[in-house]
Amino acid sequence: MARRRVSRLVGWGSLAALLLFLGWRMVRPLNIFAVSDDFARPIPVAALPAPLTSLSAEECAACHGEIYREWQTSMHRQAWDDPYYQVDRHFDGDQQICLNCHIPLADQQEHRVTGFRDRARWDPILIPNPDFDPVLQHEGVTCLVCHLQEGAIAGPYGATAAPHPTRQRTDPNQACLRCHVVSGDRWDTFFRFPPCGTVAEIRESGGRVDCVSCHMPAVERPVAAGGPVRAGHRHWWRGGHDPEAVRGALEVALTESPPATGRRRFTLTLTNTGAAHFLPTGTPDRHLTVVFRLLDRAGHLLQVEHHRLRRTILWRPFIVDLWDTRLPRDQPRSHTFTFATGGRNPPATLEVVVRYHLLDEARRRRIAYQNTEPIAYDLFRRRVALRG
Repeated sequence: MARRRVSRLVGWGSLAALLLFLGWRMVRPLNIFAVSDDFARPIPVAALPAPLTSLSAEECAACHGEIYREWQTSMHRQAWDDPYYQVDRHFDGDQQICLNCHIPLADQQEHRVTGFRDRARWDPILIPNPDFDPVLQHEGVTCLVCHLQEGAIAGPYGATAAPHPTRQRTDPNQACLRCHVVSGDRWDTFFRFPPCGTVAEIRESGGRVDCVSCHMPAVERPVAAGGPVRAGHRHWWRGGHDPEAVRGALEVALTESPPATGRRRFTLTLTNTGAAHFLPTGTPDRHLTVVFRLLDRAGHLLQVEHHRLRRTILWRPFIVDLWDTRLPRDQPRSHTFTFATGGRNPPATLEVVVRYHLLDEARRRRIAYQNTEPIAYDLFRRRVALRG
């Protein structure tokens, strides 16, 4: 009898401990990726190569004006100033680790990282930074983040005529990997692809990591004012914030099957033909929606059908990828819509809309983001007349 009582106590104690553990996991902040050596700290700049006197893109603009003007229009330039990023970061506790990609240079950050209180490197030891430059901070991912290497300016040619030291970069995509690939290798995290895991998506599909070819289109021009015309790249980095860039990566086809008696069927097929990674990629908030609307002659809604192409993730008590309906490269995804044609109020118009969502509406409300720019836009919209 005593042994049975002890067993029961042990069982109930174990259950209580498990429930307490799960409750703790439900309320504690969860680290959504593993901090790698590549971005655990900001990028230090010990010295600038002469004759450069500033880390600012403004100095680069004196010779590289056209490239500078392209960079000004990019999300790299807005990496710090983007209002959604600021609201989202504050909602998630102003984690310092986010700064190491959004304002990567040490002089852009108000504090220096002198060490870490934890092995995971999510709790840095910070002291005031005497070299903090508040103006430079607003340049986000500025020129020298990618181009300053070992005391020289890295570029495609390593030109000897430049007024500053140069070196030739063999693979420009290496500059992208510091921030656009992260690891989810944690005991409590079961991501297929971590957030910002774009490179992992490319590698799983067997593709070659070549960010530059798509996000920095080729161009023939002088690299610097007065220089020879050479092959180069636009410094735009167009992606999800640019509807034309996304439309260029997505093939959309709407077809009708042979009609059956009293019924019609349309099929919408989406194919990611232009992105080596999934479409959309990046933060799991980004997703596509497909909507079929059937209208009568007066424009009244008769039937509607919604589809969402997105990642669905369980965030607590453990992080688990549940399912993923986004578009891998060259794998068509079809949605079929069937409806009756007869009746007293027959359908007159079929409307089909595909939209790209930068942010989930529920998330927008939760973080209290008051957007001034649209958070969604049409990729495809077609109205099909069903009656003569």
